[in-house]
Amino acid sequence: MNTLKELILRNRSYRRFDESHAVSRDDLLEMIDAARCSASARNAQPLKYILSNDRALNAKIFSCLTWAGYLEDWPGPAKGERPAAYIVQMHDTTLATDYYCDDGIAAQSILLTAAEKGLGGCIIASVQRETLTEILNIPPHLRIIQVIAIGKPAEQVVLEPVKAGDIKYWRDKHGVHHVPKRPLEELVINIE
Repeated sequence: MNTLKELILRNRSYRRFDESHAVSRDDLLEMIDAARCSASARNAQPLKYILSNDRALNAKIFSCLTWAGYLEDWPGPAKGERPAAYIVQMHDTTLATDYYCDDGIAAQSILLTAAEKGLGGCIIASVQRETLTEILNIPPHLRIIQVIAIGKPAEQVVLEPVKAGDIKYWRDKHGVHHVPKRPLEELVINIE
């Protein structure tokens, strides 16, 4: 059994996947069910989702995404390294005028459920929303917040201490993805 901390440590932002490893619709529904049971500001529950584990639809969704802003020379995962599934997270404006922090809470629940299944993901906020809305035929009352890529990770991600204030993630010559994290002592102001 995994502890919550172990799941959190396995839940990295993966950007390269084993595209041949299928993600079932049942797995995606289980992830959304975890999000559904998560906290919601004012309990408004204004989030809706479109799920895709279809290769043709995945290719259309992929074309609307920008990957890894700090890796300026990297256009995103190559064929064979792309996610096997996507979750498009949307705000239903008929249910609430704002979704506050529900998107992050739900996304974390989705990704922790994925990690528990040996999968990984990446929250992508750099989305061509108008184009994707048209591709998916999304009605006007649903507005895309972000897209969560899901698949079997095909890269190693390691955490390391921030050096000289530089928080930019990077890849070494072996393709290992390095993610600097600030120390606990910097985050908690009243540590004794």
